[in-house]
Amino acid sequence: MDDQNKNLILATALSFVVILIWFVLFPPPEPEPTDPNAPTQSEAGVTPGGETRVADTPAAAPGTTPATEETAADEASDAARIAIETARLSGSISALGGRIDTLALKDYRVTLDEGAPIVDLLKPVGSQGAYYALYGWAPGQGLNLDDVPGPNTEWQVSEGVTLTEDTPVTLTWDSGNGLLFTREIAVDENYMFTVTQKVANSGAGTVSMAPYGILARHGEPQDLKNFFILHEGVVAMADGELAEIDYADMPDFDVDPAEGARAEVTQVSENGWIGFTEHYWMATLIPQPGSAFKSVAKYDARRDIYQTEAVLPTRQLAAGEEVAVTTQLFAGAKEWEAIRNYEKGGVDRFLDSIDWGWFFFLTKPIFAVLHWLNAMIGNMGWAIIGLTILIKALLFPLAYKSYASMAKMKELQPEMEKIKERAGEDRQKLQQEMMALYKKEKVNPASGCLPILLQIPIFFSLYKVIFVTLELRHAPWIGWIKDLSAPDPSSLYNLWGVLPWGTPEPGSILALIFIGILPLLLGISMWLQQKLNPAPTDPTQQMIFAWMPWVFMFMLGSFASGLVVYWIANNTITFIQQYLIMRSHGYKPDVFGNIKSSIKRKPREADKK
Repeated sequence: MDDQNKNLILATALSFVVILIWFVLFPPPEPEPTDPNAPTQSEAGVTPGGETRVADTPAAAPGTTPATEETAADEASDAARIAIETARLSGSISALGGRIDTLALKDYRVTLDEGAPIVDLLKPVGSQGAYYALYGWAPGQGLNLDDVPGPNTEWQVSEGVTLTEDTPVTLTWDSGNGLLFTREIAVDENYMFTVTQKVANSGAGTVSMAPYGILARHGEPQDLKNFFILHEGVVAMADGELAEIDYADMPDFDVDPAEGARAEVTQVSENGWIGFTEHYWMATLIPQPGSAFKSVAKYDARRDIYQTEAVLPTRQLAAGEEVAVTTQLFAGAKEWEAIRNYEKGGVDRFLDSIDWGWFFFLTKPIFAVLHWLNAMIGNMGWAIIGLTILIKALLFPLAYKSYASMAKMKELQPEMEKIKERAGEDRQKLQQEMMALYKKEKVNPASGCLPILLQIPIFFSLYKVIFVTLELRHAPWIGWIKDLSAPDPSSLYNLWGVLPWGTPEPGSILALIFIGILPLLLGISMWLQQKLNPAPTDPTQQMIFAWMPWVFMFMLGSFASGLVVYWIANNTITFIQQYLIMRSHGYKPDVFGNIKSSIKRKPREADKK
């Protein structure tokens, strides 16, 4: 067997083993899409419609007492509401606590089905999976809980006011003891809310209090993926250090005496943010850049409530003084361009809220180029093919050197056979003479593996990009490919749409066997790439080469269509490159001859006699 075939077998086998371990033993789950507007259902041990402590107001300074107020869901439903209506958002703010607790994303639907509901992000108390943002002040010296607004304070709101991109809204509350609290809420054209909390002291004495913001969610998200390649849970930035905490890890927090619950507390000195991230959506509390604050991730085991908190330093307020604190709340889709613009606007390292993974040094630039290509072309499928061309062009010098080295190895084949005859069974002598020949002719026999091996981290990075980023969700390509983040929906079971019955359930054994059009094209492209070289003479090697394309075809059939498109494009370009390089070195690949020899019936021993 020549060294070119050895290198190809080695690299292909290594790719196969790594991909098999990662994607076959740990396949991504394919949960059924849930309707976020489904009616509330009570669960054992959880009483969404009963008493619920919305949030424990955090102790902001020594000596302060956390609030433990409780509210019923019917009180929340009876409270006045301020509508939220922008080009991209729809929802409302409850006067009870001033909570931002109803929010839907107009640009995104739960499924591709016609008439599918839009995605709900925030939900009020009393709904299944309640999820909301609230703000308040933790009382300090000279104050008690009744003197400051908390989770269940009834704010005064103006009638008929709607929060839009152009019209902020204002809520007010008078404590009755000389403190007037005002909360102004604004929203931009995307997903960023700006919350300004003010308090004026018309009393006789000095008081102290600490402003805070809280994100609270009741129970884990209903559509939690629980797939190791994707982080879902708390995501936080603290002075340049990213922290990611899964929902499953929060019940294992140590009990923090200051918080009165299981909590993990981080003191942020200058820049940071904290919130909850899901597959495609996120809500994040963002204090002003340059502000110190206490970042808290907390779990209330008794009520199964997960919380993130941003607690700002205590403010002293003398008689006649007024203080104002502004924070931001991101609540929306994890769109790369929008998040990048917020980062440019001062939100420190906000792009890290997208889960780029261990290969972030590859995934970040790969997606940036993919996003640029999509903006230029207007179709994510063709953008993936364009990205493949750019990657192959970038690696072409290395590929050329590799293929040239393999061509040189073919020229040295007669000399290598002579060395094998002279060395006989002396393995050491054989190795020494071979190395001397390689050195003399300036040939590296291992260089043929390198271009293929470099494809492994690129493949993993592109898989991460396609699986994690929102821009691939429900992105169409051509014809039947309506979602590049999902497997090819066509199937051999109904002859790819010719026969009048449906396809097997995604994720089932039948779906794995009756593959779609894209996986079939993948297998063919790998098979044709093999035919650039004659089949090895060894029967075992012949069997490996014969089965390899079709094993990959079935194994990758359940992968995201975008990834299969990349693999097909990569195989096609590799075929063209290798063919042209071989021709440039005086070797004309007999592709059709190799195909004929591979399908030609071999005579049996009995027929030869």
